[in-house]
Amino acid sequence: MFRNPIAMGIGGIAAVLMEFADARIRSGVWDHSVYKVDPIGRSMRTGMAAMIGVYGPAPAARNLIAGITRMHAKVGGETPSGQSYRALEPELLNWVHATAAYGFLTAYCRFVRPLDEASRNRFLAEGRPVAELYGVTEPVETEAQFDRMMRKLLPGFEPHPINLEFLDIIQSGKAQPSLPNFIHRAVARASVSILPPEVRAVLELGREWDLTWRDRLMLKAFGRMADRKRDPQSPAWQAAIRLGLPGEFAWLPDRAQQRILANRAG
Repeated sequence: MFRNPIAMGIGGIAAVLMEFADARIRSGVWDHSVYKVDPIGRSMRTGMAAMIGVYGPAPAARNLIAGITRMHAKVGGETPSGQSYRALEPELLNWVHATAAYGFLTAYCRFVRPLDEASRNRFLAEGRPVAELYGVTEPVETEAQFDRMMRKLLPGFEPHPINLEFLDIIQSGKAQPSLPNFIHRAVARASVSILPPEVRAVLELGREWDLTWRDRLMLKAFGRMADRKRDPQSPAWQAAIRLGLPGEFAWLPDRAQQRILANRAG
């Protein structure tokens, strides 16, 4: 799933919107990072950290995550309403992990290919080792767990102009200037479309953010094309080579992967 840029892009934007719904996370990001002056660079670095966590050598992933955790340990303060927060609060860490998992999974199912319940829960469960390195105490391993966590936090969510500013940045195309603006606008609307309805309502992202049928068809076509593209320069291909597996391992069906692993073990 992490090898598909369409799922990662749409899912990552949706995750940020869900995180910014919580004033504590929003204030922490806005007041203690370069996000407000370099949102694209900040987002790219976050994406790179996710890739290293999934595809990088274990020592590199642990070192990177330890460094991020040390930086987060210095982050704390008060929201504009006077609510205190610390970046390493378990509740906040748990929600950030949950939003990313939900975003990537939902975007993949909507714009690449649907997965059955067992596969969806497998994806969530496989994220646990990396989540725990970040200090997550309650990694979501089922969609039902995500729903319970969301509903517990929902009363504290609120709309904020930062969400619209963030979506305007996405629509501007600054992240990928080589792509036409209509694609950037479609990606922004797609990210809003996969938000849980309750969260979208709280954020007051109305019908102007609805995904058109043309947007949907276009993004699905791109998502499926990206899923078939076997890129030797991608982190997924490079990770397979490093582990002594065929470069296209991540693109193979489950049965083919299991057969390769069984032969290797034998």
